[in-house]
Amino acid sequence: MSGAVSGSRDMGFVDNNNKKDGDDGNTSKTASLRKWKEQLLGSVDVTNIGETLDPEVKIISLVILSPGRPDIVLMVPENGNPKGMWFTLKEGSRYCLKFTFQVKNNIVSGLRYTNTVWKTGVKVDRGKEMLGTFSPQSEPYNHVMPEETTPSGMFARGSYSARTKFLDDDNKCYLEINYSFDIRKEWPAV
Repeated sequence: MSGAVSGSRDMGFVDNNNKKDGDDGNTSKTASLRKWKEQLLGSVDVTNIGETLDPEVKIISLVILSPGRPDIVLMVPENGNPKGMWFTLKEGSRYCLKFTFQVKNNIVSGLRYTNTVWKTGVKVDRGKEMLGTFSPQSEPYNHVMPEETTPSGMFARGSYSARTKFLDDDNKCYLEINYSFDIRKEWPAV
């Protein structure tokens, strides 16, 4: 479904498409199209979308989930650059990331997450995940990434720097975070 409205950023996307879908006499086609739009738009009041061109996506929270451990809630700073070490993970531990975000104004098409990690200036990991296409709504969305395992061993331990971005199909960046984190032999004391 992420490609369903890809690349559409013309003024009043939803309203224009509603007007274009006039009755062509094909009742099943019209009903199918109406059902698809209701699924995509949910409970959006199209009269309140207005003349806004671009969607607004706000990342509300980032959480690291690890079995048997308290959740690590990461506060997202306004400037996107946390000071100091943002978090510490134990080597060889399983974890996944959970994002909570809100979409306003218009449909965001092809929202994706990218993450690049460096150790001592050398790129050691790069990940991408397509989150999907989302309509504006008052309730925030949640997305949980697939589980991963931190590297382990003497050479894996230490400090890392990373850059995380949330982008759409048009490469509009909604959040860029540059941060540092540690991988240690044991979890830090809670």
